[in-house]
Amino acid sequence: MEIVTKIAPIALALIMLGLGLGLTVQDFTRVIRTPKDFLVGLISQLIILPIVAFILIKFLGTAPEIALGVMIIAAAPGGITSNILTKFANGDVALSISLTAIISIVSIITVPLIVFTSADLLGITFVSDKINITGTALKMALVVALPVFVGMIIRRFADNFISSRTSIINKITGFLFLIVFIAIWIEERDNILNYLTQAGLVVLNLNIVMMAIAYFLAKKFATGIQQVKCISLECGLQNGTLAVFVATEISNEVVYMIPTAAYALIMYITGFLFIWFLKNST
Repeated sequence: MEIVTKIAPIALALIMLGLGLGLTVQDFTRVIRTPKDFLVGLISQLIILPIVAFILIKFLGTAPEIALGVMIIAAAPGGITSNILTKFANGDVALSISLTAIISIVSIITVPLIVFTSADLLGITFVSDKINITGTALKMALVVALPVFVGMIIRRFADNFISSRTSIINKITGFLFLIVFIAIWIEERDNILNYLTQAGLVVLNLNIVMMAIAYFLAKKFATGIQQVKCISLECGLQNGTLAVFVATEISNEVVYMIPTAAYALIMYITGFLFIWFLKNST
């Protein structure tokens, strides 16, 4: 767990820095000019996704520790992967970037709130008094919000230089993300199959059900097919590194990270299958 605990904050901070480097003020002002699509995505991800996750863990009788891990990944915002796959699906990339950026910043409040509320409802108590909503929110602000703003400032003063080099940071963070999950697998190799058996079904259901709900909601309320693609993928591709960081902050037990590890494997498969479905149905 020592490797994971040290790498997760660094990887997350670099991912958020990379996100900030790709942002401009227009990505934030766009939601004011065209709020309808943004609100559909925001409500789907911030409100409906955690509710669906909680219903599933209760319906499937998921063990409390695995269940809380599921709630952690459900509370996490979309990651940079959702922006890339939205582009691949010919979706609204600008909307995807706006959703990822704003929900990531808001997550410093929403993630601790959802996770600690879920822990109470599941009857989980944390050993240390230092583990609380305020402390977790402050740590998230340092590794989530601050790097985004730093990235935006750098982009503002070195636009031409940064525009051609943001992919390098994405490759580095992808490598760090891989190391985090390799470390989890090595540390818990004796228990990993059991954990994945417990977590696999619930996260697979969560991923498929949520993308389907987001798809039909967006089809009903969003302005066009590009926005439908974006919102559906944004709700099915969560920021796994952020989820791992939160899990390491609340406990030293690797069991809370297992749903994120399972989700990270599943979301790429379902994501590409969903893109295939979108391309063949539109």
